[in-house]
Amino acid sequence: MNDRERLSAIVARIQDRAGVTQVYGDPIVHDGKTIVPVAKVAYGFGGGYESEGGEVDTADEKREDGEEGGLGGGVWATPTGVVEITNRGTRFIPFDDPEKRAAVAFLCFALGYLLGRK
Repeated sequence: MNDRERLSAIVARIQDRAGVTQVYGDPIVHDGKTIVPVAKVAYGFGGGYESEGGEVDTADEKREDGEEGGLGGGVWATPTGVVEITNRGTRFIPFDDPEKRAAVAFLCFALGYLLGRK
């Protein structure tokens, strides 16, 4: 298996395991409404390769001529909201983000403290 085939296999496995369907499941249809899940999905990939003649880090290291390489990848997925589809229209309903809410509360507290000092 060459490097291109290895990378393609890694990408295929990651794509199969991370996506909106894996975060939420399939869209839900109930009582004239269709609920479609929405998620942020981010992928990252990296790799390195070195052929014979590379430098060694220390004098104690011995290296045989040859090739070395590595490939890797990862994925991050998080739910962001849902799209609600009805006969009246379509709307996006975001999920509340507690981290943003905590950051805003902290900033408001800090601003109130600074403005309230004499």
